[in-house]
Amino acid sequence: MTTQNTSPGAAITHPGEAGEELRAARSDPSDIHQSDWVERYLPAGCRPYARLARLDRPIGTWLLLFPGWWGIALASRGWPDPALLALFAVGAVAMRGAGCTLNDIADRDYDAQVARTRLRPLPSGAVSVLQAMVFLLLQLTVGAAVLFSLNRVTILLGVAVLVLIATYPFMKRITYWPQVFLGLNFNWGALIGWTAVTGTVAWPSLLLYGGGIFWTLGYDTIYAHQDKEDDIRIGVKSSAIALGALTRPWLFIFYCAALLFWAAAGGGAGLGVIFWVGLAAAAGQLVWQAAKVTTDDPADCLRKFRSNRAVGWLVLIGILAGHFR
Repeated sequence: MTTQNTSPGAAITHPGEAGEELRAARSDPSDIHQSDWVERYLPAGCRPYARLARLDRPIGTWLLLFPGWWGIALASRGWPDPALLALFAVGAVAMRGAGCTLNDIADRDYDAQVARTRLRPLPSGAVSVLQAMVFLLLQLTVGAAVLFSLNRVTILLGVAVLVLIATYPFMKRITYWPQVFLGLNFNWGALIGWTAVTGTVAWPSLLLYGGGIFWTLGYDTIYAHQDKEDDIRIGVKSSAIALGALTRPWLFIFYCAALLFWAAAGGGAGLGVIFWVGLAAAAGQLVWQAAKVTTDDPADCLRKFRSNRAVGWLVLIGILAGHFR
């Protein structure tokens, strides 16, 4: 993959765990770390499923969740409904897990040939394809339960995105830009977050969605640089391979486009001055990523990728505060 070697969504952990994981990665490039909380606290039978759903690496869930929370916050006047935010959080965990499980089923033969992914549950034999498919259906059931608690327009949009979810894992076989398709998937929440509040699609939500696509294109290109040597060897495509040494200037272009779309979304929604402060802070973080990332250092690519959680919070806080003048 790329972000979920994925999908938004992915080699991922809490910031406090990052140091331990990155130290381990120096001697073992696998993204399965035997001393983490999954190994320490979960029963043996549950561990492969936690790893299929990437519960041990939650950054992908955050990157999937933030656009939905942004859409809810942008559409709300005042504070958004906490119950709706919680529903979207449950849905993000379920659908990110479902996306990763589907990706691992589709990529199991490729993953066995990549140093970072060779110990994942399917290539390592910890679960069978049938077991993974049953687990996938369980996660989709949870996601459907969340979706069908929302309004009709949101349900229709939620069903429509299944086409993107189903096709994304195969894009790396046919295009050097699977990151674009990941962006289409991971930022769909911007649309359904807005419609969950308003019942209709409007320009601010579309602009928010467009910005998210460019954001994902940037951060997942960074992520993809971790696997570029193995990807070239086995014939998998990515934007990291397509851009190569030109990655840094293109990161600035992608992130600049994201910020322009988000600025237009905030302006269209009539947000106040504090939104622009939050957006400026997010811009600073994105500039730092593009300027400082070392694309030939997998550990640094992982650090920069994970840092996008800060961008998500800054944009969310800006939107929330921007409603209050």
